[in-house]
Amino acid sequence: MFVSPIPAAEPATPLEAAFASRLIEWQRRHGRHDLPWQNTRDPYRVWLSEIMLQQTQVSTVIPYYEKFLARFPDVASLAAAPLDEVMALWAGLGYYSRARNLHRCAQAVVERHGGAFPGTPEQLADLPGIGRSTAAAIASFAFGARATILDGNVKRVLARVFGIEGFPGEKRVENAMWSLAERLMPAPDATDDELSAYTQGLMDLGATLCVRGKPDCARCPFAADCVARESGRQRELPAARPKKAVPTRRTWMLVLRDGPSVLLEKRPPSGIWGGLWSLPEAADEASLAERAHILGAQPSLTRLAPIAHTFTHFKLDIEPRCGELRAVPPTGVCQALDGETAWVPLERIDDYGVPAPVRKLLDALDGPLL
Repeated sequence: MFVSPIPAAEPATPLEAAFASRLIEWQRRHGRHDLPWQNTRDPYRVWLSEIMLQQTQVSTVIPYYEKFLARFPDVASLAAAPLDEVMALWAGLGYYSRARNLHRCAQAVVERHGGAFPGTPEQLADLPGIGRSTAAAIASFAFGARATILDGNVKRVLARVFGIEGFPGEKRVENAMWSLAERLMPAPDATDDELSAYTQGLMDLGATLCVRGKPDCARCPFAADCVARESGRQRELPAARPKKAVPTRRTWMLVLRDGPSVLLEKRPPSGIWGGLWSLPEAADEASLAERAHILGAQPSLTRLAPIAHTFTHFKLDIEPRCGELRAVPPTGVCQALDGETAWVPLERIDDYGVPAPVRKLLDALDGPLL
């Protein structure tokens, strides 16, 4: 749900008063201007890029963005596509709920708004997968709206320049940052181009100079006023997420082969890798062997090298086992059993959305699958 922004108060400090104009000037001279989704007011392209850029670097996003546009040039074509096709194009980009919400959002735009994105942050934030900051970015870039963003890059800039203590994910700290971000906005009479340059400048500053590791303070337009630089606390601000023990989970996966094909199962729509195609799975070795027998595997399974994959909140250790289909498998096993299970030739694996570690496992196999 969109939270109406707090009305901007009079700037409390000279830095707050000069912040917007200084940032706009810097962005126009030194910011990024040639990214594939820039230099357009097309809300579809702006929205697509903003969703893909959530928690993902520009260099990673660009090929996915171009691939999506080639297949889905507008919101109507994306809305009409099967979810499986959307997930297949998204495979490898991670955070797969974004892809499911992308598809849902496209359908909502077509069904609720006649295929035209609404122009206000409030209406945009009411669509699936679009939060307050993303709604503000879309409204600013596509419609010239005066709206405040506060993504991870912006939080880092504000924490360092203004010396904001505390973890930005904590509600109290985040609320303080929203209030500050509202005060820093350009004046109400700012032009559409100035508002877009300001929003882009916040993103550019955090992505190119005020980075996590070694910020390039010498080229920053706020170097002379930055609290973190003055106190030598660039590595301390913003405060890191409080450390918690990251649990490790373990799963066993079956690579069941039939010549050049492998058996895949579609995962449930929610949860880990929701909606993607993966390998048959079990909670332990014995259960996997039992599943392999039911699916028609020969008695012996080959142990493959384990794979470790890290999610945001836990680590997953994958124990893969490889088996061959019996010469006379159970009835129906050699065919697509239903819409949730299928034999897939590796040459067609790109047609299926497969999680990155599973794809890595399949790519590393020797023998008939190659």
